[in-house]
Amino acid sequence: MANVVSERQSPGEKPMWDPYVAGFFLGLVLLGTYLVVGRGLGASGALTRITARLAHAVVPTWVATNGALGGYFQKGARWWDDWLVFELIGVVLGGLAAGLTSGRFGFVVEGGPRISARQRLFFAFVGGAIVGFGARLAQGCTSGQALSGGATLALGSWAFMFAVFGGAYGVAYFVRRLWT
Repeated sequence: MANVVSERQSPGEKPMWDPYVAGFFLGLVLLGTYLVVGRGLGASGALTRITARLAHAVVPTWVATNGALGGYFQKGARWWDDWLVFELIGVVLGGLAAGLTSGRFGFVVEGGPRISARQRLFFAFVGGAIVGFGARLAQGCTSGQALSGGATLALGSWAFMFAVFGGAYGVAYFVRRLWT
């Protein structure tokens, strides 16, 4: 069996899982979700449900008439009914447990030598907003579209992944200098 930890690390850094081993186990998790729940993985659906619930608490009339969020409040619909909400909670708790048990837990802003922590946080926020918008536009995030949709050989999911990788390569040229 391959080495579980990656050799690609800086001196003094805690070891990370080998990406091939981690990918193998992620595939087993995906297979398990199809076998147990009958659906694949995804995170943006849970975030949309939680956002709809929070918005409904502030502006219920607007949410009820909103085409994207109103469906979550049809008669008998409860925001926690979707298993993705519990999946998201499990991801957060599992990530916390993994960080604590591996000694890698901490609040650190990572970036290259040419970018300040403030700039890094700004770019992370902008990037997150773009990805969030893209996830709603594509009707799924990378875990839902690429992993779950790709595993079922859905053509739209494969087109999504080619667009994600193509976009990443296109943008990498412009931001690479900040990391070297």
